[in-house]
Amino acid sequence: MVTFFFLSSQIGDKWQPFDLSCFCVPKHYENDLEQVLIPHGIIQDRIERLARDIFQELGQGPLTALCVLKGGYKFFSDLMDKINQLNCNQGQKSIPVSIDFIRLKSYENDQSSGLIKIVGSDNLSSLKGRNVLIVEDIIDTGRTMKKLLNTLQQYEPKSVRVASLLVKRREDNNGDVCYMPEYAGFIVPDKFLVGYALDFNEYFRDLNHICVISQAGMKKYRK
Repeated sequence: MVTFFFLSSQIGDKWQPFDLSCFCVPKHYENDLEQVLIPHGIIQDRIERLARDIFQELGQGPLTALCVLKGGYKFFSDLMDKINQLNCNQGQKSIPVSIDFIRLKSYENDQSSGLIKIVGSDNLSSLKGRNVLIVEDIIDTGRTMKKLLNTLQQYEPKSVRVASLLVKRREDNNGDVCYMPEYAGFIVPDKFLVGYALDFNEYFRDLNHICVISQAGMKKYRK
């Protein structure tokens, strides 16, 4: 099987983030953030392009879109909306899409616990013989995604591809990514990011922009 890798938008370590004063953020988070890394409008534009890439490659047959909860739900919802718009506006070509959900857990505070919990995998027998698109919010070390991919192979899907909004360059991996999905939105610096459904101990999911959390924010919401 030929694997396709589409261009991602690189955000370098010398990227100048946006000052918080330029954006509207919830009042209760004003002192908990350092900068806005990716504004909401840029996120939406990038997702529109990802949707078009997915549509062009996978528009020949049924697709099961598998949302990784909780952090992936906004990306998943917006991506599916944009694919549906293409389904309605591209003449004779369209993708029949079914959806399913899975939840993974590997973080406690700002560190990976080293243990990966997969919830919902016992309900995925319907993936057999299907083209599957995993939709994830962020890929960090890649260990979670690799474990999920290994788990899904038990259900004998026809093909599996991964779309991740963010892929992190790891300092402990010489500044490179540990795992590159087929569809990547932004490759980002090794910082702890929140917003657009990415959380820190369940906070910040209601923030529209993707932001860098401050040390004060980590201290405030640490368990």
